[in-house]
Amino acid sequence: MTAAKIDPAPFGILPDGSIVERVTLRGADGFEAAILPFGATLQSLMTHDRDGHCDDIVLGHDDFDGYLEQRKFFGATVGRYANRIAGARFVLDGRTVTLDANNGPNALHGGPEGFDRKLWEIVELTDSPAPTLVLARTSPHGEEGYPGNLQARVTYSVSGAELSVTFEATADRPTVVNLTNHSFFNLEGARSGKPILDHRLMIASAHFLAVDATAIPLPEPPRQVDGTPFDFRTPVAIGARIRMDDEQLRLGRGYDHNYCLSSGAGLCLAARLEAPGSRRVMELFTDQPGLQFYSGNFLDGSTAGKGNRLYRQSDALCLEPHAWPDTPNRPDFPSARLDPGQVYRRSIVYRFSTV
Repeated sequence: MTAAKIDPAPFGILPDGSIVERVTLRGADGFEAAILPFGATLQSLMTHDRDGHCDDIVLGHDDFDGYLEQRKFFGATVGRYANRIAGARFVLDGRTVTLDANNGPNALHGGPEGFDRKLWEIVELTDSPAPTLVLARTSPHGEEGYPGNLQARVTYSVSGAELSVTFEATADRPTVVNLTNHSFFNLEGARSGKPILDHRLMIASAHFLAVDATAIPLPEPPRQVDGTPFDFRTPVAIGARIRMDDEQLRLGRGYDHNYCLSSGAGLCLAARLEAPGSRRVMELFTDQPGLQFYSGNFLDGSTAGKGNRLYRQSDALCLEPHAWPDTPNRPDFPSARLDPGQVYRRSIVYRFSTV
């Protein structure tokens, strides 16, 4: 008997009584992605290793209470603006927009109650031509300080051993929007207990944004990666240079920086990640202008995740394609503005294989 390509099932209940489902999309050879409408979250991603064994490779929780009780962004859709906006404010058409600060003086990932804390609506669930889930929500004018009513959609789709995530949005007045997925990856397995420092990473970028002590880009052009610990143009182990005496590594306690990608050319290969034990490979394609590489520096053992494991530094990494941080305050950066009549549409494709 062939397994269903789509499997929705109850996963938890919100304090207001709303039921949160877990929707599993199945591809080929055991590949499957499980998504929660709460936060439009990628809860599980099963893919096989070189020996054919399937394992979950994203951090998170086995039950809904873990997602509800602590905000750690595991697998979540973050917005209305992913990453940071300096001083929790910016000027749009001559008007100062004041946001809700939640990261020191800055606004991070949409503010204290961003898109990752909202229950999205399931608006489409289909298995043809590929298992697909479409989630939607309306972000009202003034939510977390952002102007305009924003109609947002996230589409998850599975094909073979490939997961695609597409973000779309429209607004009824000028605003800014920047959406991404915030999954924490460990290609040895989310319950393996193995660090990601020996994962080999390639990032297709020659420039990154240096930051200040609050992780806001410095008032300077993008820096070249050449001759620095930030050069991943050819594959290198993440841990090879992470403890070098470098000011930017000190400020981030490791890597937590935006890499500048080529934009306007459609989906392009932005990163490739390979684990030495499982020999899993993940290739990340995107049409976003930036890629935030975060090496799990602030996982501190305070959160218990899948398998009741305490998540600690370097247990996983994030590769977040999105607009550059603090773009609304930086006219020299690629714009994140969205006007009425325009459609924001950005995509990520995660392609898996083994070597």
